[in-house]
Amino acid sequence: MPDVGSQRQHTRPRFGFWPVAVLVVCLVAGLLLATTRQVSHGNELRATDSTRLSDLVRRAQVDVDTAATARDDLAAQLEELQENAAATDGRVAETLTHSRELAAAAGLTALSGAGIVVTLTDAPRDADGKYPAGAAPDDLVVHQQDVQSVLNALWTGGAEAVAMQDQRLVNTSAPRCIGNTLLLHGRTYSPPYVVTAIGDPARLAATLANEPGIKMFKQYAVRYGLGYTQQESARLDVPAYTGQLHTEFARPVA
Repeated sequence: MPDVGSQRQHTRPRFGFWPVAVLVVCLVAGLLLATTRQVSHGNELRATDSTRLSDLVRRAQVDVDTAATARDDLAAQLEELQENAAATDGRVAETLTHSRELAAAAGLTALSGAGIVVTLTDAPRDADGKYPAGAAPDDLVVHQQDVQSVLNALWTGGAEAVAMQDQRLVNTSAPRCIGNTLLLHGRTYSPPYVVTAIGDPARLAATLANEPGIKMFKQYAVRYGLGYTQQESARLDVPAYTGQLHTEFARPVA
């Protein structure tokens, strides 16, 4: 017969260990809660961070719009002062004339003509918000390299002027895709992304068709439902660039 006394002794809880372990766990949990509260300033972290980020983006956009308005007012004042000076100073008048001759090449004047429009869109989700079978999130959105492939093809095809969304692209423009949004000249856009190019439509279409990055995007479009369209037109309008130029080194093109 087993020794009942020894068996009970073997299965008896070790009261000397558990109170200490529980105390340590409680202390660690309390420390983590206190640290979390201090970092979040008493608010729920996930909701607060999301709200704070969206508020930051909105405030930044307001600041950019305010600065752009102030810049436009100053530019108008500067232009008026230049015109007044040119009326009485021949050297100023000559400089302004030369500057206007270069404005078109710099993208500072609006342009109209025949060309092509390319539109890129993210893949749609189903009614339940699910992805297509076998697709990863990155497979369903327009990426930086997709936009760059379109722009490279259009410039290679001899585009005289290119605009993206409602803004003119110049030599200092750098469209950036961040997640599923586009950042261009301090403004953010959501898809669809529309690129308008003025030039020979047939030549532009040919370079678009031969661009490797666009070929790959079209394959993903067929497989996952991404959107790619291009449409030729006899008349398109591209606005003038109204931002500030930061060119430090340049030389005239013959």
